[in-house]
Amino acid sequence: MPREVVGQTEAVNRFVRHATLRQLQLLEAIVRLGSFTRAAEEMFLTQPTVSMQIKKLTETVGMPLFLHVGRNVEPTDAGREVYDTCKGILRSLGDLEIKLADLKGLKSGRFRLGVITTAKYFAPELLGGFCEVFPGIDVSLKVTNRTRIIERMAANDDDLYIFGEPTHAGLDVEATYLAPNPLVILARKDHPLVGQSGISLERLAEERFILREPGSGIRDAIARRFTERGIRPNVRMELGSNEAIKHAIIAGLGISALSLHTLTLDGGAGRLAMLDVEGFPIERAWYLVHPKGRDLSTIAKTFLAYAVDREGEIRAKLAHTDAQLRACRST
Repeated sequence: MPREVVGQTEAVNRFVRHATLRQLQLLEAIVRLGSFTRAAEEMFLTQPTVSMQIKKLTETVGMPLFLHVGRNVEPTDAGREVYDTCKGILRSLGDLEIKLADLKGLKSGRFRLGVITTAKYFAPELLGGFCEVFPGIDVSLKVTNRTRIIERMAANDDDLYIFGEPTHAGLDVEATYLAPNPLVILARKDHPLVGQSGISLERLAEERFILREPGSGIRDAIARRFTERGIRPNVRMELGSNEAIKHAIIAGLGISALSLHTLTLDGGAGRLAMLDVEGFPIERAWYLVHPKGRDLSTIAKTFLAYAVDREGEIRAKLAHTDAQLRACRST
């Protein structure tokens, strides 16, 4: 056997004996996220566990894999080489899973759905209905912010994603329209502007605004609307969740813009009202997306078709919530 072939075989055997797929997954996550801590959170592991596994992988490779730069870490040249290789391995395993799922058909298999935070108000119902039709399918749902969903999409962590306005995020994806996602201005029911018609953006800018954190799709949409008019809203605070914003409005801390979907479960319990503001609601939409060029499994294709067929049900719930909020505005 040629010497170079023997050398390659020995190298492969060394990795097979000492490296694990879990270690490669962790390295990929650390490089992508730039942090041991964030990788540990994403993989549902403790940071000491992540550090120990990367130490073992470093010993197998025989060279340092990461450099600490401030609070973040960056891969060394060896780390980048391992990262490029493990991406190919993980991608091949993902493709294998798709092929095996196709062989099983829809009697069994796994489906993973990733959604941004606001989509949590209807995504579980979609998955629940899908499971009733196809009880043999094992489903999982990951709910997180837009930045994390983009990261998961880049890593092919899920089969499909529910995302708002993917073109604004500059994503190279296949997008299928799912349902409307209107953004409305909300205030506490006893706010002085409740009941007024045609409130101008200039008048609205005088109010104390509560906004989502930077990077939020809702925040970006509101900023664009005000920027188009050369107006800056009076931002009082930034909060990281829709629920926190609703509670802050009810507490009298200000007004905010939220997706109408965030009110579909409780309608604000009669404590919130929708303001009649010019240029609102902002008509946005939800899309089912996946990276362009990635083949979907039979299960993913079936879920996509199932979800699109549920658009009428989603619209009906939004119409009911809208009517509730308009009633609060007029009382």
